[in-house]
Amino acid sequence: MEIRYSKAAEKAIRAMDKQTKQRIHNGILGLMHKPPVGDIKLMQGYSDGRYRLRVGKYRIVYKFGLENQLEILHIINIGSRGDIYK
Repeated sequence: MEIRYSKAAEKAIRAMDKQTKQRIHNGILGLMHKPPVGDIKLMQGYSDGRYRLRVGKYRIVYKFGLENQLEILHIINIGSRGDIYK
């Protein structure tokens, strides 16, 4: 499995402190298990199969995809609870 980050997700991670980065990283590693581990919910209003993972006050928006038989985890966005859904 491969992980790909959007520019928005990379920017959000760079702005976090070291402890928060580690918590986010551990949450993303939990998504690589079968089945994924964590507080996960399917996001309504999207037809591309987006999910959100809750890590404390932060939310990680992601989806799974396939490319040449390789499963890819697309991290779409990372942000605080109040800002991520806007």
